[in-house]
Amino acid sequence: MRHFLTLRDFGKKELTHLVKKSIEMKRRPNRFAHSMKNRNLVMVFEAPSLRTRLSFEIGMTQMGGHGIFYHLDQSTLGKKESVQEFSRVVSRYADMIMARVFDHGLVERIADYSKVPVINGMTNFSHPCQVLSDLMTIYEKKKTYDLKLAYLGDGFNNVTHSLLYGCSIMGMNISVACPKGSEFEPAHSVMKEAVQFALKSGSSVEVTHDPREAARDADIIYTDSWMSYHIHKDQESRRVKIFEPFQVNAQLMRHTKMDALFMHDLPATRGREVTDDVMDCEQSIVIDQAENRLHAQKALMLWLMKQK
Repeated sequence: MRHFLTLRDFGKKELTHLVKKSIEMKRRPNRFAHSMKNRNLVMVFEAPSLRTRLSFEIGMTQMGGHGIFYHLDQSTLGKKESVQEFSRVVSRYADMIMARVFDHGLVERIADYSKVPVINGMTNFSHPCQVLSDLMTIYEKKKTYDLKLAYLGDGFNNVTHSLLYGCSIMGMNISVACPKGSEFEPAHSVMKEAVQFALKSGSSVEVTHDPREAARDADIIYTDSWMSYHIHKDQESRRVKIFEPFQVNAQLMRHTKMDALFMHDLPATRGREVTDDVMDCEQSIVIDQAENRLHAQKALMLWLMKQK
């Protein structure tokens, strides 16, 4: 049984296949118009969403299948129903399950009892669908992974963790610039695994507390919200002060390569983690990233259903 819970479970060969299939499906969508005929995807949501819901639901529709939205606010899961029964019952109805939930342990338990493929649509630990589409976007723009990606901001973040896995597996150098302390730095377990992947792929992984050092000669600058879904609102003013030196702005971009790209997984808080002039500049590819969620996830769903 194939699941897609975190990028750490996949090798360079598998991720390369998914990236190339994503680009093919983007170029020739009509060739796959019936590839999911009579297939159903149940989309389990706890966290709010724009890109995840639309890209999965429209992706299934474009391939002749059907996506069913199921929000946990109206669910018996965790109230009257155990994960075991929930997962087993949904497996009898659907061909795949996508879960966008806060607790990574929950999506793992759903997968443990599921008889159909389970996709992690986002958890507090990992956001593999986002970074799969990012890898597609980077290859689409640069035609190589012999690059340096600099991530600025919150290192203890689901996107950061997935970027560390994705870059190190694919052979791309990654430098994470974040404030000091375990609250803001990538999880120790993720760093340990990413370093091992990087040794195998011939790339490098580093954490620094100097945003200029991370940005120096970078091919890609990436940032994310300073207020992830798991951060309580009362922490906002404190975190804004701590993260202010890590804002991506025009001055910071001067330390990168001349043709460096800017990436953000969205939603972005303009004027906080990134300024308007960077978000809207010619080097910004954030909308391309968002579009490519659709194509990468279509390729992923085909692969999970063991179709070429």
